[in-house]
Amino acid sequence: MTGRPVTVGRGAAPAGLLLVAAAAAWVWVVARWGGMAAMPGTMGLGLPAFLAVWTLMMAAMMLPGTAPVAALYARTITVHRTPRMVVFTVAYLLVWAAAGLLAYGLVTGLGRVASLPAATGTAVAAAVFLVSGVYQLTPLKDRCLARCRSPVGQLLRYASYPGRSRDLRAGTHHGAFCLGCCWSLMVLLAAFGVMNLWAMVVLTAVITAEKLAPAGHLVARAVGIASLALAVAVFWFPELAPGLTGGGAGTGMTGM
Repeated sequence: MTGRPVTVGRGAAPAGLLLVAAAAAWVWVVARWGGMAAMPGTMGLGLPAFLAVWTLMMAAMMLPGTAPVAALYARTITVHRTPRMVVFTVAYLLVWAAAGLLAYGLVTGLGRVASLPAATGTAVAAAVFLVSGVYQLTPLKDRCLARCRSPVGQLLRYASYPGRSRDLRAGTHHGAFCLGCCWSLMVLLAAFGVMNLWAMVVLTAVITAEKLAPAGHLVARAVGIASLALAVAVFWFPELAPGLTGGGAGTGMTGM
């Protein structure tokens, strides 16, 4: 099951609000980090600061593809729509904030690779590309992507949630499926550099296309194949993974 992408009809104000939130997050990220070259590791940030930056990054990258689902969910709400959609969105982002704990540990460990011999960094980069590419081609990826692309069944489930925790549970549940769908793309940031803004832009386009394009499931497979190709190519072109090899390919937007 690949699912059909959700569409947004008239009056989808919640979708517009999510897009505004994503745009605001992009403005902050570009203004704060746009002039910096891609750096290995956590960019010198402690855990609290890293989690704050990571969550803003996830808002910028994930909310555009989630906006149509939010619009459909909003149609199941008859009263207090705006505050309840805020709860749904915050719960969704909290899932990604929690994933930031794992991301922090990962990039902290991998950040030390940049100071090791070049061959070590290249081998680790190849492993990162390999893991990402393999997962992109698995049935679990297909299942999570199908739920993100065609969430009607999940929305019926969310409608059955009782009490005031409904929006919190719905946002968390949908966030978990998105995490299952997209973690293999986010792990690529360890290779490209966590704050490599060009990599963020490309990955955001990929995520949005996977979820919303008619052939989104084919996009996911193409990206998986491309990642496997990078796992080989990085041995000849280590600069493909500046976050792990110290190459100069990843620079900030204003540095390009």
